[in-house]
Amino acid sequence: MTATAPPFGLSSIRRPLAAVALLAALISLLFGAVLAGATPASAHAALTGSNPQDGSVVATAPKEVTLTFSEQIAMGEDSIRVLDPSGKRADTGSPRDLQSGTVQYGITLHSGLPDGTYTVAWQAVSADSHPVSGAFTFSVGAPSQTTVALPSDEAGGGLVGTLYGIARYAAYAGFILLAGGSAFVLACWQRGAGARPLQRLVVRGWVTLTAATLAMLLLRSPYTGSGKLADAFDLDGLQSVLDTKPGAALVSRLLLLGASALFIAVLFGAYAKREDEKEKQDLTFGLAIGGAVIAAGIAGTWALAEHASTGIQPGIAMPVDVLHLLAVAAWLGGLTALLVALYRTPDITSRAVRRFSRMAFGSVLVLAATGLYQSWRQLGSWSALTDTRYGQLLLIKVALVAVLVGVAWISRRWTGRLAGDEERAGAEDPAAEAGSSAAGAETESSEAGAGSESPAAGDTAEVDPERAVQLTRQRAALTATKEKRARDADPDRSGLRRSVMVETGIAVVLLAVTTILTSTEPGRTEEEAARSKSAVAAPLTGGQVNLSLPFDTGGQNGKGTVRLDVTPGGTGANNVHIWVDGPGDRPMDVPEVKLAFTLESKDIGPLPVVPERFTTGHWTAGGVQIPMAGDWKVTVTVRTSDIDQTTVDKNVKIG
Repeated sequence: MTATAPPFGLSSIRRPLAAVALLAALISLLFGAVLAGATPASAHAALTGSNPQDGSVVATAPKEVTLTFSEQIAMGEDSIRVLDPSGKRADTGSPRDLQSGTVQYGITLHSGLPDGTYTVAWQAVSADSHPVSGAFTFSVGAPSQTTVALPSDEAGGGLVGTLYGIARYAAYAGFILLAGGSAFVLACWQRGAGARPLQRLVVRGWVTLTAATLAMLLLRSPYTGSGKLADAFDLDGLQSVLDTKPGAALVSRLLLLGASALFIAVLFGAYAKREDEKEKQDLTFGLAIGGAVIAAGIAGTWALAEHASTGIQPGIAMPVDVLHLLAVAAWLGGLTALLVALYRTPDITSRAVRRFSRMAFGSVLVLAATGLYQSWRQLGSWSALTDTRYGQLLLIKVALVAVLVGVAWISRRWTGRLAGDEERAGAEDPAAEAGSSAAGAETESSEAGAGSESPAAGDTAEVDPERAVQLTRQRAALTATKEKRARDADPDRSGLRRSVMVETGIAVVLLAVTTILTSTEPGRTEEEAARSKSAVAAPLTGGQVNLSLPFDTGGQNGKGTVRLDVTPGGTGANNVHIWVDGPGDRPMDVPEVKLAFTLESKDIGPLPVVPERFTTGHWTAGGVQIPMAGDWKVTVTVRTSDIDQTTVDKNVKIG
């Protein structure tokens, strides 16, 4: 980001309607692409562990299920649900905060739960206001069939998620227009307070921000909960939202918008009509202080409820985030106000443009400093630049900034050439412009006198008001056409106009990428969650386990050997192959083989395994879960007839 304003340092530059329309279309297309292509907001809190673990098999039903998260979350009464194989609730109530030094929640289970596969589904709200959800399974005794389907949709998705995202982007845009447009009037062009186009711009920003905030407040409950649009008007849901940090932030924003409405009324009312310079100067100071406080307060409603409020160094991150938002509003909102003033108002001065240049340059310096800190805070390592989505988007943003700096340098060159041409023209004929203006004024005075001569002389003919208005419009259109031809004929001016439009377009793309970053999981959080999950759930491979156990059932043809292979021989899922050999190491056909694993040191097991007959003398079982490493006792039961069977066992280290 760079000081974009100097290219506008000439009062005679005007933006054609086509350029403004092109810019508006570009903004619409970019934000449309963002909203259409973006997935629901990524979680900034992640599940880093659970007990029982995902996919594990436990010997007996646990008394409770615990979930551990990477950072603070908000849980509701129905945020954790444990479902048995038939889909019925297996838990006894709402989750509770275990306060164990980490972010850990637990939920108590019913006693005497039968064996089978259980599903744990959870949904919460991350500390940065985004909804998070997930699900996993564990088994008691042995895995079984289950009628519960794991949810595939992320929290915050669907129609409600799309509408909430639109309102969120609209709130940012409204704040930029409201704060940036007001700053442009007070700091750069105070006479602009009486310009209707600038008044409409700021008021539309206020309306957009207010409407978006109300929409977010109503959609907050279904966005973080049921996902049903009809629940937006549920009073109980609205009350629960007001008790949360994001809900309080939205209400505070509405109150501050009420104060900003009074600010706008004074700015475009009493202030615009004030003629006394001393009084206007005092009122400018008062409005500047009041407006800065209101703008900082509104920016703080984002900082207090979203990214800056969680993670490392929140006490520093929140004021830095406020400064970042204010700088964005002053730069992009002021740039928008300048474009409107250049196109829709005829009397904007070069002094106003130079003042905006200084304001934009200061905003860029603040953006660079605060953006650097935020990048360090959200990434945490160089590897996150390339290994996480947040880092990849940040690289795109840095590239756009570099391109923007290059285009701004070209714009400065065009500005210098055009300013030099005007200075040389003024030195060659310093009286030309004054004479031309005087002649134009004399001509207009003569035309006005001629137009009023007939009524003064008592002529019965009356001037048609509609005809007079039509003639005035025709003369204004003719003058505007002549001015446009003169501007278009200047190659320096045309080059400047093109480079500035390119610069503005890049700035819009940069804003879109930055907005996506605000809803993307930070690289630091993503890497920490991946490391925690890997440390907790990754199988500890100890190598393939091979056993050979002789047996004798005591009956006819009851002697043989059981050969057992466990692959990969570590914690987690394993494949088991059993071969039953008779005399002469020939495959032995037996009616039944059973298997069990017991970890006596941890009082786990026996964990039964029922293998399936693959071929004569060969039995297999897949997905056999070994919950933890240790010295396991492997028990094999072989039945050679209806009444003859035996059980043999051996201890082996697994994991």
